[in-house]
Amino acid sequence: MAIGDSANDYMGRAVERYSSLFTLPSHQRLISYLLITCIASGVIIIAPLRLTYYGLALGFALGAALFLVVTVSDLFVHVVSLKEDPIFNLRRGSALSLCSLSFWFIFILLGMIVSRVFEVVDLWFKFFFIGLCVAVILRLLVLSAVSSTTRWNAFFLSLLQPFICAAFVVFSWSMLGYSLDASGFLFFLASLLISVVAIFVFISLVNRVGTRVLGVDSFTVLRAFLASWTEDLNAPLEGLFERFGIEQDIRVSAVAFNAGGRAKAVMVVPTFHPGPFKNVGSSALPYAIQTMLEDRLRCVVSVPHGLSGHNLDIASEGQDQKVTEKVLQLTDFSSFDSVASHFVRVLRDSASASCQVFGNCAVVTLTLAPQTMEDLPPDIDTFVVEEAAKRGLSAAVVIDSHNSLEGLFKLNEAVGRLKEAAVACLEGALKLRRDAFEVGAARITPTEFGLGDGMGLGGITAVVTKVEGQLAAYVAIDGNNMVSGLREKMLSALEQVGINEGEILTTDTHAVNGVVLTARGYHPVGEAMNQEKLIDYVRQAVKNAIDNLEPADVAWQTETVLGVKVIGEEQVEALCRLTDEAAERAKKLALLIFPIVGVILGALLLLLQFQV
Repeated sequence: MAIGDSANDYMGRAVERYSSLFTLPSHQRLISYLLITCIASGVIIIAPLRLTYYGLALGFALGAALFLVVTVSDLFVHVVSLKEDPIFNLRRGSALSLCSLSFWFIFILLGMIVSRVFEVVDLWFKFFFIGLCVAVILRLLVLSAVSSTTRWNAFFLSLLQPFICAAFVVFSWSMLGYSLDASGFLFFLASLLISVVAIFVFISLVNRVGTRVLGVDSFTVLRAFLASWTEDLNAPLEGLFERFGIEQDIRVSAVAFNAGGRAKAVMVVPTFHPGPFKNVGSSALPYAIQTMLEDRLRCVVSVPHGLSGHNLDIASEGQDQKVTEKVLQLTDFSSFDSVASHFVRVLRDSASASCQVFGNCAVVTLTLAPQTMEDLPPDIDTFVVEEAAKRGLSAAVVIDSHNSLEGLFKLNEAVGRLKEAAVACLEGALKLRRDAFEVGAARITPTEFGLGDGMGLGGITAVVTKVEGQLAAYVAIDGNNMVSGLREKMLSALEQVGINEGEILTTDTHAVNGVVLTARGYHPVGEAMNQEKLIDYVRQAVKNAIDNLEPADVAWQTETVLGVKVIGEEQVEALCRLTDEAAERAKKLALLIFPIVGVILGALLLLLQFQV
């Protein structure tokens, strides 16, 4: 069963949440921004008290002292407490300091304006302490959510820098003859207590979403995602996937071509889903299979997408190894056949199926191009295999071409047409005579296209067959789907080099997912690439394959990997729902709790000021 529409909807919103993660400036630039902010803060802090040259000089000195405090305290926190933290490194610590100081600076500036208007210096002190509380809240929230430290250590680290900075400010006040009175001190303690309680309530309520949905707090899931997304550390996230995953049997098929007594090309079609993103789970497994077999067999290996959805994302690298070990066994072929049919294509109301029979095995490709298509459900694969068996074939290898993306995917409307087209092309191919055939193969890895452009490390593979003068090409691009219309342009370009029939396939690798900040989280093939250059690469790969055509034999084999831990449809939906619901809960709580805190602090400020 394909992953449900609700899960796809949650997943889409989850991708948007995580793809919105910002990239930070360089550490050197962050330090420069910190220096500017500290100097400006020092001057603004002294300005209400002594607007003179001496006051200006003291403001610069205070700013320099604040900068020293900030940089040294960040280094102290990193070395002493968070050096081994997988996410919260020194650069992110400096970014947090800059952000918290910037908010603090806003209140310092606001306090200066208010104190000037009302000519009440004590009022400025209280605005200063409100800014301090905002800085503490922000630091405590980020450290609790992002770092792996304990809650109490996060509390201590959140207070450390603001308190030292406040001590320098109070000392500067005393040099100008101002001291903190009882009302100011009382306001400071009360506002800090209220702020800390508010942020702990906020964190606790957000964490409850994760506890309700998955049995683990929301921030633990957030840290696991961030470790993978920002630092390529997969262990925390894959640990969650292993914990909540389910066991599933994974079928892997291979069609191998030998020529001149050696391996010429292998097409491996697995039924796991290469997700969820980057190098987590099975995201990059198609390329891993490709390189493993190329190293062993010294031939071109193509790994197009089998019929599966995100419910079959493999949970971890350890589970990947179960699949690769079984794939290695697929290369031990005992018998070969030397005949093949022509490549046959059938259209059924925009649903396209192609079939070529090798020996007693049918290779079937399915596409809806140029209409949008996404992951096709495994029940179509089961249906085609059963229909092939009814017609006397020993095997059928079904490929999801995954080669057109633009707009909504209407799966329910497409299933019946795809099945009808598949049966028709099976019957059409079986009516044809099977003759001796030739095979050529080539692989090209474009150097100017990378993961951010939507091109995986596997590049472009071309397997070309020649049967009684008909040239058919199976071109597989290591990417996640393809912009609508590009497949047709490629097939047209291949006609120019003599190809009569063929299909453009993608591996559906998710190694390209999560590496660019777009709403989708990745670029499908052709969206961010120069399409003419890409077509030239495809044309060249096919020409190279045609150039090395030679008489070939074929063998096929299907193996089932038992008990592979996959994330599972319910688990995928739960994880994505957690991300979505926790973000919504955090937004609503922030709009509720923090304005209430602001009102309470404002009322407290007025009360103490009135009493004075």
